[in-house]
Amino acid sequence: MTSPVVVLVGPPGAGKSTVGALLAERLGVGYRDTDADVVATAGRPIAEIFFDEGEPRFRELEREAVRVALDEHPGVLSLGGGAIMDDDTRKLLTGLPVIFLDVQLADAVKRVGLDAPRPLLAVNPRKQWRELMERRRPLYTEVARAVIATEERTPDQVAEAILDALELRPAAGDAPRAGHREEQA
Repeated sequence: MTSPVVVLVGPPGAGKSTVGALLAERLGVGYRDTDADVVATAGRPIAEIFFDEGEPRFRELEREAVRVALDEHPGVLSLGGGAIMDDDTRKLLTGLPVIFLDVQLADAVKRVGLDAPRPLLAVNPRKQWRELMERRRPLYTEVARAVIATEERTPDQVAEAILDALELRPAAGDAPRAGHREEQA
């Protein structure tokens, strides 16, 4: 079993995809997004799954995508915003290097516009987002090794804060792959 070097959690608009790709590049590892895995498995967009089959079916696909990715992906992994709502998923995250990207509503609006096809934010998106965060914030915090506020930070600054929080910086002159230590002879 392989586990990710970093797992990013947070609400829509937190910057998980952007920051995750930056982190993967800096650490010299792959990047994976469980929402993309769900889309690939289902062969259609998440919004269609929600509308055609309902949220329970989407959550079932999401739960399996997270389980598989945690098992086989050694790089940076971003989870869908609601993945942490599942008890089993939260248990799987225990002991892993999970980072909660905390974003304020104003920044989330700027990043995703809250008019993108996001099924849980379809009606009165600002109110829905606030209510969603009231339910999810304690769960994001529960699974996280560190909470990184994204407010007034660029994606590069957020990535740097994550590297610092998880102490993932290689020693000067060394560039070992994150999560792997070179053994001394």
